[in-house]
Amino acid sequence: MDWKTFFDRLGMNGTRWQWRMMRWERSLHAMLQGNPIGGNWSATRVLIGVNLLLYGLMVVQGIGGGLGPSTLLNPGGYLLIHSGAQYWPLVLSEGEWWRCITYAFAHGGLIHLAFNMVVLYQVGPMIEEEIGTIRFVTLYVLTALTATFAGFGWQILYIGQWVPVVGASGSLFGLIGFAISYYHRVGGGVAHNVRNFMLRWAAIAFVFGLLVGADNAGHLGGAIGGALFGLVLPTGIRGRQVLRHFFNGLGGFCILLTVVSLLLMMFSWIR
Repeated sequence: MDWKTFFDRLGMNGTRWQWRMMRWERSLHAMLQGNPIGGNWSATRVLIGVNLLLYGLMVVQGIGGGLGPSTLLNPGGYLLIHSGAQYWPLVLSEGEWWRCITYAFAHGGLIHLAFNMVVLYQVGPMIEEEIGTIRFVTLYVLTALTATFAGFGWQILYIGQWVPVVGASGSLFGLIGFAISYYHRVGGGVAHNVRNFMLRWAAIAFVFGLLVGADNAGHLGGAIGGALFGLVLPTGIRGRQVLRHFFNGLGGFCILLTVVSLLLMMFSWIR
């Protein structure tokens, strides 16, 4: 398509937009080939941006609703549920299945958000560069699901009551669990150094989770999901190319599921 002519007719700078469209087309082609996009549109940066945006919206809604500036550091349970927290009674009785995804984009305070985003910023680019953007997104979304279902089992069997759950840490533990099993399979000094570093990260985070009363069942569920993904994902280029279409389809489904879940959450605000 002649993008320059198209944007010129819209009264826009056709040359500038032509280069942007060409860059976006190259990024899409790279993603479908199983490569990382990189740059400003990497999945890691987009995920961080979405988390920050949704947290900002939650704070604005809380302050606008009369909850005061304390919302920034300590949003209440009602506001968290309103902002997409996982709350199983609403999933089971009201059919709000989208909470199985949106909870991973909600956070229980500025410190909670900052800690998770720092971990994502540190761990995400390395894994995305290694396995490609589409597989990275697949890993992130699937481990959010394994984390929340592990938390479901924990609440039924041991807690005996339903509690709201928020945070990206289930997916972050998924990334860590993936790195442990995947780099163990890759082998070699550098890969094993990464594996050992991630093992230390996981141990410290689990202990910290016990001290602050975090959802360690969800953390464990995310880590197990990520580790299983790391055991089945081909480490060689040839194996990845054989499964490229499968992962493209699965990744596209995960992206669609996430977008639909976030939109349904927002529609619930105006019901």
